[in-house]
Amino acid sequence: MKAKWIRMGIGRSVDDWIESIADERTKALAKDNTIVTGGCIVSMLLGEPVNDFDVYFRNRETAVAIAEYYVKLFQANPPTRFAGTDKAVKIAIVPDDNRVKIVVKSVGIAGESGSDDYRYFEQQQGFDEDSAAFVESVTADAKEAVAADAAKPKYRPVFLSANAITLSHKMQLIVRFFGEPETIHSTHDFVHCTCHWDSKSRELHLPPKALESILVKDLQYLGQSHYPICAMIRTRKFIKRGWNITAGQYLKIAWDISKLKLDDYSVLEEQLIGVDSAYFTQVLQLLRAKSPDKIDAAYLMEIIDRVF
Repeated sequence: MKAKWIRMGIGRSVDDWIESIADERTKALAKDNTIVTGGCIVSMLLGEPVNDFDVYFRNRETAVAIAEYYVKLFQANPPTRFAGTDKAVKIAIVPDDNRVKIVVKSVGIAGESGSDDYRYFEQQQGFDEDSAAFVESVTADAKEAVAADAAKPKYRPVFLSANAITLSHKMQLIVRFFGEPETIHSTHDFVHCTCHWDSKSRELHLPPKALESILVKDLQYLGQSHYPICAMIRTRKFIKRGWNITAGQYLKIAWDISKLKLDDYSVLEEQLIGVDSAYFTQVLQLLRAKSPDKIDAAYLMEIIDRVF
């Protein structure tokens, strides 16, 4: 897929999403401070369908404004399991200088009933449309999705986790980290994820090392990732899609994991949220219920075998 088509496709999709934001201040912040990076650009370069657009924000102000806006929308139209009961969806936004965390109290995650919208690089099938048709397709909905969601608002929040807000229609807003592209990419695991599109310049940036990695489907670990456990687990999905990884890259990941104090519950929780809290919520809840002060290795192995 040519870069100009990718740039146009992302631009159209982001513009369509931003136009749906009703609050003018939040809309203005999003227009100047949105960065799209990660798997969607890789998929388009490889001619594969886009699972969703991973959207980050340039500064804390924008990340907080986006989080507040969509949390309010989510609370105004809570998941089915909360509706009509005395259970309120209690959600707190906890910002600091480096990150913004969404805390869904007593739940950890929240989504529409039966929702599986929180996905991270799920396996995808081939894509063979021509470039012009592709630009149209990335802003259009699948026929099935249109039929199912006809009575529901476009770009509504369907899933919340500590890291991100997943919207309908292929938008995932990552609010946990913010900053310029190089800062955001310092939280990523593999070099092929460092391509990005900037809403301010409306330019697409394709680093040579990322393109080389994508061309040969070779996983290159960036090192010192915030989430090395996430990186290790994610390799399974890439391998299923025909990517390769060397023993040396695994050693780099193992080195970073060895520096983690995983018997500290707060550290383990942070790492498992990095993987995907939807997969590990049960594990965390069981550990928290027993003894979060000191993780018992035998009990951890037992509950992992029980949950998985």
